[in-house]
Amino acid sequence: MNPWLHIIGIGADGLDSLSPSARAALETAEVIIGGERHHTLTNGIDAERIAWPSPFDALIGQLRGLAGRRVAVLATGDPLWYSVGSKIARAFSPGEFVIHPQLSAFQLAGARMGWSLADCETLTAHGRPPEQVIPYIAPGARLLILTTGSETPGQIAGFLAARGYGPSRLTVLANMGAADEERIEGLAQDWAEKVPDFNTLAVEVLPGDAPVILSRTPGLPDSAFASDGTMTKREVRAVSLARLMPMRGALLWDIGCGAGSIAIEWMRAARDARAIGIEPRADRRAFAAANAATLGTPGLRLVDGEAPAALEGLPAPDAAFLGGGITDETFVIVWNALKPGGRLVANSVTLESEAILLALHARHGGEVTRLSVSRAEPVGPRTGWRPFMTVTQWSLVK
Repeated sequence: MNPWLHIIGIGADGLDSLSPSARAALETAEVIIGGERHHTLTNGIDAERIAWPSPFDALIGQLRGLAGRRVAVLATGDPLWYSVGSKIARAFSPGEFVIHPQLSAFQLAGARMGWSLADCETLTAHGRPPEQVIPYIAPGARLLILTTGSETPGQIAGFLAARGYGPSRLTVLANMGAADEERIEGLAQDWAEKVPDFNTLAVEVLPGDAPVILSRTPGLPDSAFASDGTMTKREVRAVSLARLMPMRGALLWDIGCGAGSIAIEWMRAARDARAIGIEPRADRRAFAAANAATLGTPGLRLVDGEAPAALEGLPAPDAAFLGGGITDETFVIVWNALKPGGRLVANSVTLESEAILLALHARHGGEVTRLSVSRAEPVGPRTGWRPFMTVTQWSLVK
């Protein structure tokens, strides 16, 4: 099959940025699809011009309708790095398309800053909630961030200052590679700069006197979460997540999610990890939503309901956590829904739910662990051990 679809990365210098093969594909295209900026950069080429569809998800259907014609899709920078190329590549067979790479905004920004990409976190807030940058705020981190527009650098500066990283250095790089390229610098704690809409943000994260340090490794302090006191405690949470095994792009069902601590730490632990929290109480869902925003997982999906009824119609999970009790019926539904290799972890603190776990373990195998945690706390003028309720944990892999 001869490729009919060409996805072409283009730089701010327009046609001059293209390789000979990319330029030939563009100049012979019958149809060119892209944003207003892309059409302006390629103004001299005669072809049918189509703007990005709205909603953008309609693009694939639009392209299918053009199959067999010579089609070029223009993207800024590298089409496969947070761009349209990956969407198209998933929808069409390899013989139908060719991708023509271009220097990405990350590569250009790294070159401008003198930063090795291997030492940076490459993130996007383009068309996505900027809060998802929050998990990567850590002393000494270097962040390269694709922005949504002129307001994004100020939002990121606010996140940094609120967490004790006011001295962090922000550099806005706009129109990289064009004649009107701009560079705007400042500190997070007093950021008030006006910047162009089309920009990439470089951040050198520097702590102030009392920075908040929260690792992406599971086991955040209980105090990091707003709650009514009913939540999986730090030590048990860390063990639970170790057995759930967060992985990139994987989906978790957090059944009885409460304040969302398990789901949120799952999402923080792996790139693009997703979670659905099932919780019948509105006040606890409100805690979970607030915690997700504060801790950088705005994509947490919350479902009002109880298992097993609330599980109907949900996408199949890669892992499931049952922290609010388990029944035989719920187990069967969760186990059948889990993908091959899926992990299930169930915790119990009552004798009744422990009996159910032990019976299920006898029939299905897996591991049973008893977790006892005590913390040293003041007892009058002295210090003593204050135990938490013992947790019985059952875990198994499908």
